[in-house]
Amino acid sequence: MLVGVGLAVVPISGKAAEAPPEHTWQFEGVFGTFDRASLQRGLQVFNQVCSTCHGMKYVHFRNLTDIGYSDDQVDAIASQYTVTDGPNDQGEMYQRPAEATDNFPLPYDNKQAAKNANNGVVPPDLSVITNARPGGPEYIRALLLGYTDPPAGADLSPGQYWNKYFPGHKIGMPKMLVEGAVDYQDGTKATPEQMAHDVTAFLHWASNPHLEERKRMGLKVILFLIVLTAMLYAVQRKVWADVDK
Repeated sequence: MLVGVGLAVVPISGKAAEAPPEHTWQFEGVFGTFDRASLQRGLQVFNQVCSTCHGMKYVHFRNLTDIGYSDDQVDAIASQYTVTDGPNDQGEMYQRPAEATDNFPLPYDNKQAAKNANNGVVPPDLSVITNARPGGPEYIRALLLGYTDPPAGADLSPGQYWNKYFPGHKIGMPKMLVEGAVDYQDGTKATPEQMAHDVTAFLHWASNPHLEERKRMGLKVILFLIVLTAMLYAVQRKVWADVDK
């Protein structure tokens, strides 16, 4: 499957893409937090759809405890992947099930293999994709849902598709999020819109794993500054009260 090739393809025509529509995210705002249930569903979409062509080489399986998984669940998720290890006693590399300490593995052995499987394009790593693309989460979500029939006269080459949110509109990634593509473990109906929301939220967490921690620290700093300001104001009033006398 050519999952995500379009995230890396250079625009083919000069046509401007439509602006991604605004979308409500629970992690937005000063008090925003990640929805753990949504993140877990997003991981399921990544595992069953995106990981065919994409890796997340900067994310360790052990990090999944941050989105609500137990250590045993993380071990089970990691074991679904195979990683290269070694050398062994014979000096040879070998394959083994991934462990919690491993990173998400790349789906291809090398860049040339990735290009060969994806019309000459290396699918991008998704570790920081929402930070790396202008528009962030809104763009990624819109791109996943932006497939339409090409307008009359559009010249599409074999393996190209029309996406109204992609610069130039001609994209090398087919529409992957179709009804029922994933059977959510929590029973949530896997509509394209739901899957796009969930996997984008998961990718934004992967890109910003310390987002909630930074927000908590920011709030503590703000509260400290408010208290400090009040104390300084009180001291200033006291000092000037003595001067007036």
